[in-house]
Amino acid sequence: MVMNKRNKNNSENNTEPSERRRFAKKRQGDKVAGRSFPGSGEKDRRFEKRKPRRRGQAAGAGKENRKDRFAKDADGQPQNRRVEFKQREQKHQTKERILEIKDKFRKKKEGAGDVAKKPVYDFAKVRELEKQRRERSNTQAKGEIRLNKYIANAGVCSRREADKLIAAGEIRVNNKVVSELGFKVKSSDIVKMGGQVLSREKMVYVLLNKPKDFITTTDDPEKRRTVMQLVSKACEERIYPVGRLDRATTGLLLLTNDGELASKLAHPSNNIKKVYQVELDKPISEEEVQRIKDTLVLDDGPAPVDEIAFLSEDGHHLGLELHIGRNRIVRRIFAHLGYEVVRLDRVYYAGLTKKDLPRGKWRFLTEKELLRLKK
Repeated sequence: MVMNKRNKNNSENNTEPSERRRFAKKRQGDKVAGRSFPGSGEKDRRFEKRKPRRRGQAAGAGKENRKDRFAKDADGQPQNRRVEFKQREQKHQTKERILEIKDKFRKKKEGAGDVAKKPVYDFAKVRELEKQRRERSNTQAKGEIRLNKYIANAGVCSRREADKLIAAGEIRVNNKVVSELGFKVKSSDIVKMGGQVLSREKMVYVLLNKPKDFITTTDDPEKRRTVMQLVSKACEERIYPVGRLDRATTGLLLLTNDGELASKLAHPSNNIKKVYQVELDKPISEEEVQRIKDTLVLDDGPAPVDEIAFLSEDGHHLGLELHIGRNRIVRRIFAHLGYEVVRLDRVYYAGLTKKDLPRGKWRFLTEKELLRLKK
């Protein structure tokens, strides 16, 4: 059977697309399976070396799970979006910081001018300072100190004023007048001014608001708590309490290394004013308060009281002012009338008060307070 040319072309056109589709499916299957085929121009990746992971990268990193992609944090925000937002914010801050640094450097350069000024070093002065430092270290090794510094450390005056005292011949070292500026003394030398021996260490004055159950002593053989434990960090100098407060008594206590001032405050003839707040175990009558005002006579003599007043209507609390400083004098006054002191607090001592000083705390005296004590 003879087919015309037109029908033959139609049959070829009908068969060719089906073959192309079959061939395309086979090629797609080979590609999915990882097989190569001749003429495809593609490589067989079955034996291709894998790309190594970055350091610290977990297996499967970069493959985002559909479940993780929609995971949310505690605030209800998508985790991946939150991380991206933080990264963008950090980049923005970094850029701003870089621009700020560049701008600062540009302004600095414009203000500095074309040529920066070089510092001029005085090497002769440096050598002189090194020499003084070596001399000072050698002097300290020998235990010597300049006389003006010794006087200043004694709390007499400043070094400049001490030089004036030395030049005026007011200072004696080992009973010899010294008028030479820069004179050095040893720790064993005796320095006097106007017949008074000067102590080398600097004077320290500490005011303590003593709490209960602390003993007023520098050392206790029975290892009980002392007031020195409360002021252990106040200074390096050795200070000691002026007067005494018994274990149950609270309030103001002065500690110092100034022996002259301590003797002055502790001596009965100086009439140092002290004010106490007293709490009794039972109410006291006005008649007995009047007896205290009229001066009771105790076993060791009269106990004069300057002032006594009620601090509460129930008669349990009183304020007491006196100048005598005998041992446990306040407790013995009330015990003489048959009362027991439940609480005793010293609120005023030689012009010093407890203002802004909590219980168990300490502070240094001000210059004004010190001058008032030394009058």
